[in-house]
Amino acid sequence: MPQTSARIIDGKHMATEIEAEVRQEVEALAAVGKTPPCLVVVLVGEDPASEVYVRNKGKACERVGFGSRTIRMPAETTESELLAEVDRLNNDPDVHGILVQLPLPKGMDERKVIEAISPAKDVDGFHPYNAGRLMQGNPTLVPATPSGVMEMLKRSGIEVKGAEVAIVGRSTIVGRPLAALMTNADATVTLCHSRTKNLPEVLRRADIVVAAVGKAKFVTADMVRPGATVIDVGINRLETGKLAGDVAFDEVAEKAGWITPVPGGVGPMTIALLLKNTLQAYQALAR
Repeated sequence: MPQTSARIIDGKHMATEIEAEVRQEVEALAAVGKTPPCLVVVLVGEDPASEVYVRNKGKACERVGFGSRTIRMPAETTESELLAEVDRLNNDPDVHGILVQLPLPKGMDERKVIEAISPAKDVDGFHPYNAGRLMQGNPTLVPATPSGVMEMLKRSGIEVKGAEVAIVGRSTIVGRPLAALMTNADATVTLCHSRTKNLPEVLRRADIVVAAVGKAKFVTADMVRPGATVIDVGINRLETGKLAGDVAFDEVAEKAGWITPVPGGVGPMTIALLLKNTLQAYQALAR
């Protein structure tokens, strides 16, 4: 990890801890003769980034002792064929988590596909049922990236209750569910976006800044107050081929109290929390 004034929130180390906790639960299941949880990932087409994500998820399942399968479907798969496959997995008692890797090929209705997944097996937490439960303050399966952010703060001893939080980016995958989780944890949340007026001023008020806007080095030091906690959800590939987050790390790290690096921050936590979601789905289905 680089040397900075801010303390680094090491997502890679925390993810390893979570995986060890999940593996312990799987070993306890095996000790009483129960089969492990099984996660199935459906991949349509040949998107290179999706291939990397799917491979990483498979490796993570192996590390904790889960069963895992990847169903590869060609890019010319029709929407009705994909929906039929999802339905088959919904009704397979040996499958506990279903994840349809996004993005889908053009012409497919992602919302329709997500809504076809059984809420009980929706380990991505994107189904309207699970999203609604989160908004009501009674969550079931929660999207892994926002969940990972909350876990990082908790394991770092960073107080969310009563904190002012500014989230940059209002996607349904990160920004909106994270705003709900923060609100449920008694934070005061400002959800910022492209129409937010005086964005730097809003961010400077915050105790915790979360960048999830998809623009490399968007959050700069002048947008952050001294001692703030800065969580970088972004992952962008620069022209040099290097990865960069949504935060200008070097300059912000000189001013922040805590900061997450890219890579090695939120990314590993996303996969770790996906494993936790799969275990949670398994336990609920076994009742």
